[in-house]
Amino acid sequence: MLVVILLLAVIFIVLATSKWKLHPFIALLIAAYGIAISVGMGYNEIASTMTKGFGGILAYIGIVIVLGTIIGVILEKSGAAITMANVILKIVGKKRPVLAMSVIGYIVSIPVFCDSGFVILNALKRSMVKQLKVSGVAMSVALATGLFATHTLVPPTPGPIAAAGNLMVDNLGLVIIFGIFISIITMLAGYFWALRSGKIYKSGEDTLVDLEKDSEVIEKYGELPSAFKSFAPIFIPILLMALASIIKLVFKDMSETSIYKLFIFLGNPTNALFIGLLFATMLLPKFDEERLSGWIGEGVKNAGEILIITGAGGALGAVLKASGIGAYLGDVLQTLSLGILVPFIIAAALKSAQGSSTTALVVTSTIIYPLLASLGLDSELGKVLTVMAIGAGAMTVSHANDSFFWVVSRFSQMDVATAYKAYTTATLLQGLVTIAIVYLLAGILL
Repeated sequence: MLVVILLLAVIFIVLATSKWKLHPFIALLIAAYGIAISVGMGYNEIASTMTKGFGGILAYIGIVIVLGTIIGVILEKSGAAITMANVILKIVGKKRPVLAMSVIGYIVSIPVFCDSGFVILNALKRSMVKQLKVSGVAMSVALATGLFATHTLVPPTPGPIAAAGNLMVDNLGLVIIFGIFISIITMLAGYFWALRSGKIYKSGEDTLVDLEKDSEVIEKYGELPSAFKSFAPIFIPILLMALASIIKLVFKDMSETSIYKLFIFLGNPTNALFIGLLFATMLLPKFDEERLSGWIGEGVKNAGEILIITGAGGALGAVLKASGIGAYLGDVLQTLSLGILVPFIIAAALKSAQGSSTTALVVTSTIIYPLLASLGLDSELGKVLTVMAIGAGAMTVSHANDSFFWVVSRFSQMDVATAYKAYTTATLLQGLVTIAIVYLLAGILL
């Protein structure tokens, strides 16, 4: 009966968000209430359990999500994303434009949502297609899959941060380290498919005449920021969190020293992202109301939806834990020996059904948290790999119910059939390659 209750709740969430277009926040709350009442939870206990779950997850990860989103907005509006793209293009070289496009997307999507990243970089991509006479489909798929790789796997992107928070991962730096390593392979899977699809399919970009010229880019953003100012808000927080993780592992015997405590303080996700925000303020062309209030305010607004969905996921997770469904289902799944594949399957089903990768990450991590012990994934490393498995599922697959699908197809001038063949297939391959790597790592490390 407990399994049936959970199954009905998941089906409701999928139908409510995909077919009935109900906001995930309300869908998650209704599911939480439904489960609580169905298992006979005391009426006084229901509200307290849900509010504790909601508040607990936001206390753990809320500030980090807001800071990361603000940094992304500043990078987008200041033209720093264009600067990063130009730097990467110089490093990789114009002889490998498709690889350059993959790497550009990979880096830009760490702080910037993939939809926004694609729109920002579309002019650069179109210019390269025309000037270097390279396939428009190959460049579009490379950019989209590069963006998608880090969007679902690497903090401080909100989705992976929320998943890590729901799973109560203590070491976010470890999630970043594994996320960067695994997402490089994910990016390369998309890159190789982009090369192949570029030889098979055509888009309207292959006959482009009108391009956004350099002068128009300058007029839009003004003078572009320097490379250091552009990269610092992303890489300094990542470096600080990664260093703190390494120091925790290697220098445990120095835990009482001042230098150890300083690095642990700086590497705390909240502190690291705040330092990143301070570096991001160097990108503000003026310290006026439009930038200080408008840009930062937009970041706060953009973070709001992620926060309330994450909080609702925390409420559902608390109910699942209190109901005993998690422990029971974990025992059932343990007999099937699926292990790390369970979070991937659930996330892939949710992603394919309702379209949002972020929602798939949040909801799946909520469902999986009570099952961690039964699946043998309750160690710190097990939780980190679970985040990666959920991220793999959250990219499998992007199709017509995903807003990013339409951004890619429309801005790339692909018809729907071509977008399915070139881009949707790429996300399927990325997801399968990613879970294969995660499964291999779980077999070695757990």
